[in-house]
Amino acid sequence: MRLAFLGTPDFAVPTLAALMAAGHDLACVYSQPPAPRGRGQTLAPSPVQAFAHGHSIRTRTPASLRAPEEVGAFDALELDAAVIVAFGQILSPEILDAPRLGCYNLHASLLPRWRGAAPIQRALMAGDAVTGVQVMRMTAGLDEGPVLASASTRIDALDTAGTLHDRLARLGADLMVPTLDKVARGEARLTPQPTEGATYARKIRPAETAIRWDRRAARVDQHIRGLSPLPGAWFTAPGARGPVRVKALLSRVEDGEGTPGEALDDGLLIACGEGAVRVLNAQREGRAPAPAAEFLRGFPIRRGTFLL
Repeated sequence: MRLAFLGTPDFAVPTLAALMAAGHDLACVYSQPPAPRGRGQTLAPSPVQAFAHGHSIRTRTPASLRAPEEVGAFDALELDAAVIVAFGQILSPEILDAPRLGCYNLHASLLPRWRGAAPIQRALMAGDAVTGVQVMRMTAGLDEGPVLASASTRIDALDTAGTLHDRLARLGADLMVPTLDKVARGEARLTPQPTEGATYARKIRPAETAIRWDRRAARVDQHIRGLSPLPGAWFTAPGARGPVRVKALLSRVEDGEGTPGEALDDGLLIACGEGAVRVLNAQREGRAPAPAAEFLRGFPIRRGTFLL
């Protein structure tokens, strides 16, 4: 089919690559405009734009697809369908109606659970046992369209948002190609989403990234893994020159009892409101992430230390 692809982050790249490998005619790839990245804050293309450039695919990076000239350019592509994966803009009815067979979105949850911006993080932070990816036909409502295909995966005890992101990206790429084949043949079945059970995965706010040791251990563990690797759940520990912010990047629940925030041994077992959490990977400001044993060689946190 003649397709447009709309996507921005790393999560979208495997699906774009799969569509290319399947032989679809990619008329244009749309992505968010280049943004400041790295320490120098120099403008850099998104992962999707960089991939498209590397494969000589035409790209557009409009600040808004709602501008009349952009709507006209999109309509002029004479598309069979459009594929959207984490594009980052709300699409207008004019865009949704332009392709002959419609617009199809890959979403990283089992809808209607976790509609919205941060489904992977929110599933982990809520302690969900299972999540997945779904292809839906896009409608004007936020992630409310009918579903064409699904693939699920268990959330393991040591999964982070990073590991789950990578697994779901691969699942989604494998799901999108055969689903589009069914769309092209007129064999796709659209199943309306249930009206009950909808939850919304709001964007992660900086104010919610601090670890609250007074919560029960399971909640603290879910919080840490759900925010890893970015933006990272953090605590402060006493240092030689004052408090030091530390990101906890991997953890597990263990037996332990003490005052919330108290180090129960020399190996980053920290008491919570109920139970304890062992921090397995950590990162000091200005340093690389490291396993706990390596981290503690450069920054020991002794038993009896209190973390905030």
